[in-house]
Amino acid sequence: MINKQNLWFLTLFSLILVLGIYYVALPNDLLEKADNIIKEPKKEKVVEKVMEESPLVAMRVSLEEERKEKMTVLEEKLTNEKLTTEEKNNAYEEIKYLNEVQGKEELFEKKIKKEFDLDCFTKIETNDISIICVSDKHDETLANKIMRLIQKEFQTKKNISVKFQKK
Repeated sequence: MINKQNLWFLTLFSLILVLGIYYVALPNDLLEKADNIIKEPKKEKVVEKVMEESPLVAMRVSLEEERKEKMTVLEEKLTNEKLTTEEKNNAYEEIKYLNEVQGKEELFEKKIKKEFDLDCFTKIETNDISIICVSDKHDETLANKIMRLIQKEFQTKKNISVKFQKK
């Protein structure tokens, strides 16, 4: 009679056996490429030319590049064995904060697009939120509505600035 312990042993053993056979059956080329990718990280800088459809694209690209640089520095801190756990925790919290800010910026852009049918760029820096909208007319009441829409998302008072830019 097979008890639970023997059943678990047989299940895990068969799983390990199947994975081992799969690993042995893989072509060596794939394994060597995977090892090379892991061992030799690329240090090349990629320069991309962006065709500006609107002035917002350039702002988004520069903000994204800036955040990517911050993220790589923070990720290096996380993997550095010489740093203390407190420093690693601070780096992790900052990465989490940057991801959260990026998500909020995208959310605000979608809300403004949905509510007011405006293309916009949003940048959040602690308590300052700057919004740049592409519009032919500069309307104070529209700017006020946008500020109120964004302020609804926060418990505390934020400094929200709305600028209009022509197409």
